[in-house]
Amino acid sequence: MSGRARLMWDEAVTKYDFGAGHPMDPVRLALTMGLVRAYGLDQALDVVAAKPAGPSTLRLVHREDYVEAVRAASADPGLADQAYGLGTMDDPAFAGMHEVSALIAGQSVGAAEAVWRGEAAHAVNFTGGLHHAMPGAASGFCIYNDASLAIARLLELGAERVAYVDVDVHHGDGVQSAFWDDPRVLTISLHEHPRMLFPGTGWPQETGAAGDAEGSAVNVALPAGTGDEGWLRAFHAVVPELLADFRPQVLVTQHGADTHFEDPLAHLAVSLDAQRLVQEACHTLAHEWVEGGRWVALGGGGYAVVDVVPRSWTHLVGIAGHAPVDPESVIPSSWRDEVYARTRQLGPGRMTDGRTPTWSAWDEGYDPADRLDQAVLATRRAAFPLRGLLA
Repeated sequence: MSGRARLMWDEAVTKYDFGAGHPMDPVRLALTMGLVRAYGLDQALDVVAAKPAGPSTLRLVHREDYVEAVRAASADPGLADQAYGLGTMDDPAFAGMHEVSALIAGQSVGAAEAVWRGEAAHAVNFTGGLHHAMPGAASGFCIYNDASLAIARLLELGAERVAYVDVDVHHGDGVQSAFWDDPRVLTISLHEHPRMLFPGTGWPQETGAAGDAEGSAVNVALPAGTGDEGWLRAFHAVVPELLADFRPQVLVTQHGADTHFEDPLAHLAVSLDAQRLVQEACHTLAHEWVEGGRWVALGGGGYAVVDVVPRSWTHLVGIAGHAPVDPESVIPSSWRDEVYARTRQLGPGRMTDGRTPTWSAWDEGYDPADRLDQAVLATRRAAFPLRGLLA
């Protein structure tokens, strides 16, 4: 296996643009790649552009009638069919929508192929992680579900155990749905409680289809206001033990940056520094429990498009490339100039929020009156026994 990591990038992904005022501003992608270049990480990883996902690949997850509806809306946004979730406030139709959505999906599929075939140890597509799209409908700013397509491609190539870990603030509902009845795929999602946030799913009791797949879905529903200590405690109380038991052949992770305390669309209070620690933990877990250390890392949500998203995902790229960025480093002025030129905002000055997050390990005991511990315990009691693990 190649020791170098791969970064999937094509400038055309910035055409994934729902229009002025929409939270999913493509400037977040351009600014992330600009910061990656400012730190020289494009020299530490192999930067590769994959082909768009073709019809046969899209059909691994999406219904043919849905793909045709996306094509029609892409050619003429006035033809968007809301029965397919297109032309809505969340997912406005735009010209070229099919082409750029297929391109983003192609980067995730290409990343999966590269790590499976041993062409790269790790691969990153921060433009992906569009985890809400369903087989027959757009949802939550997501047209094609690139994460599900990457996993489906791995299964097609012969993988028998794929683990998916989603730390976006929103539940990874589309990926869970795609593999609900497939015991070959373990989906784990840590997200804000569904009572508080879209898409309203991701309860601890959602554990996979009855039968062989029961226990293949794991959900941690975090209380609103959860900060660094609770978020890290929940992650380490659930994810490592499940991966150690499952021993996946590939680890796919989704790193939505919208858990951050500055994000305008959610209610968690996580810092950039805690996000980086979870990225590092995923890297470590890949080397510890995954055959060959195969790791595909995706982006996801994140709507603080200047202050948070570029820094978080640049850390992710550096970690995957075994060239981590020093959190205390001063961000190059060339990038801050780019930020101002594109947005007329002042960019952040350092790669840290100034936090030093700590957390207490679950095996040291828990407090049954604590809301965070209640959430973790609900997950462990619902899912762990189904996998033969102690709650």
